[in-house]
Amino acid sequence: MTKPAIRFSALPCAVVRALQAGGPDAYGHPAERAIAEGTGNPCRHCLKPIPEGAGMLILAHRPFPATQPYAETGPIFLCEKPCARADDGAALPEILAAPDYIVRGYADDDRIVYGTGRVVATPDIPAYAAEILADPRVAYAHVRSARNNCYQCRVELA
Repeated sequence: MTKPAIRFSALPCAVVRALQAGGPDAYGHPAERAIAEGTGNPCRHCLKPIPEGAGMLILAHRPFPATQPYAETGPIFLCEKPCARADDGAALPEILAAPDYIVRGYADDDRIVYGTGRVVATPDIPAYAAEILADPRVAYAHVRSARNNCYQCRVELA
């Protein structure tokens, strides 16, 4: 069976611009402001590491349309100043620099599709995402930190 084409997607501009302008995070709080240190601060909008010494936002984000038991909320980083949204594409985003990540499928109702979650070596993420997206129960997948479960980006059929 041929695996379907996929695309990695960053957070939408409208969501990010509202947060950069001081809008509330998933818990109703303004983002914390900090200075990026090292290379461990991945922006979920440009999908690049926030440059060392640059301003960044730290906030709670829920990448789901509504609260429900499977709608995980967690910390993310964003560039403090407006950055260009990463183009959707099949290439691994630059922020995926750790050795491995959790890749997990979700159904149309935004609930986890059991049996799809797996810790995957970073180079193998595209193949595994395509595999689970070939399952008709899976509408999209998330890439999440294998150490802290932080949301990184969304994966969909191209």
